Amino acid sequence: MKTPFPFTFILNTFFALLISLLNSIDLIAQTDSVMNDPQRTHLLPELNVTDYRNRLTESLPEIRGTYLFAGKRSEVIKLSDVDVNIAEKNGRQLFARIPGVFVYDMDGAGNQLNIATRGLDPHRSWEMNVRQNGILTNSDMYGYPASHYSAPMESISQIELVRGTASLQYGAQFGGMLNHVTKQADTTKTIGAESINSAGTYGLLSTYNALGGRIGKWTYYVYNYKRHSAGYREGSRSDANAQFASMHFQVTRKIVWKAEVGRSAYIYKIPGPLTDSMFHRNPKQASRQRNYFNPDIWVPSIVFDWKLSDRTQMTVTHSAVLGKRNSVQFDALANIKDTINPETGHFKPRQVDIDGYKSLTSEMRVMHKYTLFQVGSSLAVGFQLMHNDLHRRQLGQGTTGSDFDLSVTKPFGRDLHYKTKNAAFFIENQVRVTPKLIISPGLRFESGTTSMSGTISYYKPENVPNKVRHRFLLLGVTGQYQVTNDVQLYGGWSQAYRPVLFKDIIPASIYEKVDNNLKDASGYNSEIGVKGVWRGFHFNVGLFDLVYRNRMGSLAVSVENGATHILRTNVGDSRHMGIEALIEGPLFHCGKFQTNWFSSVSHMDARYRNARISAGPDNKRIDGNKVESAPDWTIRNGVTAAYKTFRMTLQFSYVSKTFSDALNTPVAQSTGAKGPVPAYHLWDLNASWLITKAISARISVNNLADKNYFTKRPASYPGPGIWPSDGRTAVISLGVNI
Repeated sequence: MKTPFPFTFILNTFFALLISLLNSIDLIAQTDSVMNDPQRTHLLPELNVTDYRNRLTESLPEIRGTYLFAGKRSEVIKLSDVDVNIAEKNGRQLFARIPGVFVYDMDGAGNQLNIATRGLDPHRSWEMNVRQNGILTNSDMYGYPASHYSAPMESISQIELVRGTASLQYGAQFGGMLNHVTKQADTTKTIGAESINSAGTYGLLSTYNALGGRIGKWTYYVYNYKRHSAGYREGSRSDANAQFASMHFQVTRKIVWKAEVGRSAYIYKIPGPLTDSMFHRNPKQASRQRNYFNPDIWVPSIVFDWKLSDRTQMTVTHSAVLGKRNSVQFDALANIKDTINPETGHFKPRQVDIDGYKSLTSEMRVMHKYTLFQVGSSLAVGFQLMHNDLHRRQLGQGTTGSDFDLSVTKPFGRDLHYKTKNAAFFIENQVRVTPKLIISPGLRFESGTTSMSGTISYYKPENVPNKVRHRFLLLGVTGQYQVTNDVQLYGGWSQAYRPVLFKDIIPASIYEKVDNNLKDASGYNSEIGVKGVWRGFHFNVGLFDLVYRNRMGSLAVSVENGATHILRTNVGDSRHMGIEALIEGPLFHCGKFQTNWFSSVSHMDARYRNARISAGPDNKRIDGNKVESAPDWTIRNGVTAAYKTFRMTLQFSYVSKTFSDALNTPVAQSTGAKGPVPAYHLWDLNASWLITKAISARISVNNLADKNYFTKRPASYPGPGIWPSDGRTAVISLGVNI
């Protein structure tokens, strides 16, 4: 007969507390014995230690677990060390010290992070391999790689970013790897608790509550999170919740078993896109009152970690991304009003779209350290299997109501399955050629097939490509050289790959065709840089070159009857070159008062090459045109002043002008869907205060000058046009940790 869980929990807790008490009594007895022994008693002088932390950005170690990072540009941001608005997940503050991060900011409530680097597409961060605690969270890497899973920043201890040269070990993505590391249990406690509660302008209220601890060989951590916001714009609203549970079992000294499950969900009432005239008149206004977006994603995982010897470690991971991405909206250009039909007395029916994700991943990794010809090396080898099923239902006729309602009154116009089976093998060998020089060659080989099945109401099944084969070999090499104890050179070159996505092979209408010979996007990342410490200043300066071949787009083609169709196909290449630089260090110290500063700068030139796209009934060459959402300059500077346990940071951000389309349309269209995105600059003020060891507070005032700005003109979801970013907002958070 199994013991009920509550009784087992209470019993284990009782014994843990008893053992802790006995250990405390024994320690007190030993201390008392030592203190009363005159031959062993020594009086030590009082020592005061003050730690001024000038360097807030770190790099990942050369080796961690079964991963190799030598020679790759990596950055680590520990959220406890920086003043940022975590309650609203403010991207320009979170990534302020990571140069070149472009933030697509269209939802200030903090639902989602949309970021990219080096001129890539920031939509749902889908050019990156996004992870939590090393577990993949992209919804479907071969169908729709957007990361809809979005944990609250209150739950995250640090953010890790490895640039595109990580494409061999993690995945083939051009953008590299973004890993969110969750907070861990305090293993010195049987039960520890943390609560963070925030309130802010526009009805923001959020609460994060967590429990964690260690009982014998078991370590656990759980949290529950809720947030509500009326939103900066009229007619918007956001309600989010998230849960997480982690359990670690120390089987033996060398074997650890881990099980985790995370969930994130929110319902966002979308205020809709604006035209330029609407934006300049009132950026807060809404063009829609009946549009909603709702992802609900679960990410379970099981990890088996075995240290076979002092030189060999193996990790086996099984994980999944399960859930849905739902939307119901009146989908039209910003200048088309959603009004009641006087003849029927009702609104027009809304469009309902539902994605269902079932993405399964299994991975085995082995790290082995060895010596050959008196040269020390570390070999990382892995094998990965993916089995994904993306069920996409679109163009469903919804209700004429105004509430969040996914019911349909007619069948879906598109009801499709996009199934992928893929296997990947990767190997990377980190060779320490000399005590100062490390070279790491590697490769990744993938082979798989994606098959589409289902119905498109307006299209003949035989005219739609229904099978895409993935087979590619990626090569790469990175290296680093320790110039001095404080200065290091690093660099590398690595091929990257992006498969044809689901949206790429679905014709939008009967007048659109899809090329049966679509090619997957491919290319490479290369970089070279220097990082280190000089006279108390930390710096990391690097050059990069990214080539992206076989970009997707549309061409106008003539058919037999003289009519013109749009062909979705590969339209050309692009090349992105630039510099990424960070420097941070002290300004002034006087006793317990200190000031520090940082400057994060990226300059980039991202342009199309050998490319052409449709421009009405004709095709136009776009060689030399700027890539969309790729600013020439991204600058973020900040100054921090600290006194004892109080800290305040003033941050300045500048992003230069970008274009919304490959044609680089110079003047905004009347719909707001195409045109330039003006440059903008912003000021933010953040403060944190460790009131006591257990109580802390954060205060944020975002966009101090209340600037009206926007970061992107999306061509499709969540609606073509301008999506204003938030004006001035303020948040205060209070945290208790016991």
